[in-house]
Amino acid sequence: MMEFVAALTSDAVILRTWPVHEADLIVSFFTRDYGKLRGVAKSALKSRKRFGGALEPMTLARAWFVERPRQELARLDQLEIHRSPLSLPVDAARMTALSLYAEIIDEALPEHDPQETVFRLLLAVLDHTTAESPWMPVTYFVLWMTRLMGLLPDIAHCTVCGEALHPNEVFFSSHADGLFCAIHRGSNSNPLSEDSWRLAQRMLKHPVADFAAEPFPRRRAQDLRRFAIQALERHMERKLRSAEALARLTL
Repeated sequence: MMEFVAALTSDAVILRTWPVHEADLIVSFFTRDYGKLRGVAKSALKSRKRFGGALEPMTLARAWFVERPRQELARLDQLEIHRSPLSLPVDAARMTALSLYAEIIDEALPEHDPQETVFRLLLAVLDHTTAESPWMPVTYFVLWMTRLMGLLPDIAHCTVCGEALHPNEVFFSSHADGLFCAIHRGSNSNPLSEDSWRLAQRMLKHPVADFAAEPFPRRRAQDLRRFAIQALERHMERKLRSAEALARLTL
């Protein structure tokens, strides 16, 4: 019996690549229509025609690939660049932010599980992740990823007692999801500043573009990023290397 082969195409964001054999690459890519996939790009290190510079992490491209039954890896045939991360100025903060997006999606999402909302979130923050100010889109991304993955209880109320939280009396823990009041904060909790708490509530109601004009120095919402990243790390049961690198940039 002839084996069925599915030839597919979709918009995709490149996450990571690994060399294999002499000129091939294994590529992790996040598609709009089919979710996260892994595929082999044959002769990718030699063929400029089929791939060009499209294999840079966080490149948005049109991908053509083939999936075969009972095979773990797809065959990635061609990429056509829509948007390259190298089209904007690059510095350590921006590259680390892009690495964080890639690492979270690659580690947190299951394969072959379409996540249209996550895909749209990623494209939205990529539009605003600049060398001048990557901190706002990073904060927006990690906060929304905790929400979309079901790791973010109502942040207006204490997770334990359900009472409304009050400014300057909001706490989070590295060992539990949600936010806590002063009474139920626990011994290992950390305070969440009033600015960060109010910012989180606004970010969960408005698109990322609404925050583009706000002053956002690197230390702003540092505690909010820590809160969201800790939730993601608990879920993944591993530390995010790019998050550690990003935190060092705020010291």
